[in-house]
Amino acid sequence: MKKKNSYAVITGASSGIGAEFAKRLAAEGYDLILIARREDRLKKISEKLKKLGTECMIIEADLSKISNCRKLIDYISKRNIGIFINNAGFGDCGAFLESDTEKELNMIDLNVKALHYLTKGAAKIMDRQGYILNVASSAGLIPAGPYMATYYATKAYVTSLSRAVAEEFKQKNSRVYIGCLCPGPVDTEFNDVANVKFALKGISPSYCANYAIDMMKKRRIVIVPTLK
Repeated sequence: MKKKNSYAVITGASSGIGAEFAKRLAAEGYDLILIARREDRLKKISEKLKKLGTECMIIEADLSKISNCRKLIDYISKRNIGIFINNAGFGDCGAFLESDTEKELNMIDLNVKALHYLTKGAAKIMDRQGYILNVASSAGLIPAGPYMATYYATKAYVTSLSRAVAEEFKQKNSRVYIGCLCPGPVDTEFNDVANVKFALKGISPSYCANYAIDMMKKRRIVIVPTLK
């Protein structure tokens, strides 16, 4: 397969939607830079994709620490970045007055601060053309989420930021795309980490990732996967 001579960067790439993004973009000829906390899983994904002829670099990093976000932007600034997917994030479920404050603050650091920093950094690197996809949630389109208050608030930030920046880029006729993926329940490890069970049937991470890429190429700003 002919290489596109550009990289796709994916955070939170060790499982779920992130891993499916990696498979899809590798199949399209992109080389990959995959970031996550679990190096062992990144290595397994990388080994599989390299067998398909994809150059696949992995970075073990906790992006809730801004210092690691800075290092990542510095690292990718030396490469031709065609796609940047902000997928790293997590949620939690529980009554607001009883939930773990430190866990919530860590969630804000990752879901909001890291995404904000990486979005701006990636846009500056791309300068004239490229794709930035921020993984939000249908939670970011709903006014409030009792028992997941902090998570809903972080995803509302993601959708608001993405929409606003997209409008700025449109007004300046920039070819840099930015959009947000807002799925409902997806069958991933997110549910276990967040300690939550959804009443609605979830979609597969593969379907979610492929739908997102298809809509991203159509330059859809808010992407809400439909049920299959």
